[in-house]
Amino acid sequence: MLFQIFDAFKPRLHDSNSKVNQVALEALHKMIPLLKDNLSPVINMLIPAIVDNNLNSKNPGIYAAATNVIQALCQHVDTSLLLQPLCTKAQFLSGKAKQDLTEKLA
Repeated sequence: MLFQIFDAFKPRLHDSNSKVNQVALEALHKMIPLLKDNLSPVINMLIPAIVDNNLNSKNPGIYAAATNVIQALCQHVDTSLLLQPLCTKAQFLSGKAKQDLTEKLA
């Protein structure tokens, strides 16, 4: 069930309409404290969707929403579940996104 929900939700995190993209990130930020470690089956799908484009976005609302989501994940999800997907993404990022993710990992 969780896979079906997040399979449908994930494209909104990449939506070309910046308002849709930002609202999706803000909604995810609200979901994380409720779902906590129950997100483990979809973490490997969510991390790239959150990080790709959003952490390097020039839109300040999208960037802020993406950093809030990463912060919420670090606060509410077991860090052992986050370590591998965040490290993998950090290796292939550049700019501000790489710096932000590296700081979170440290």
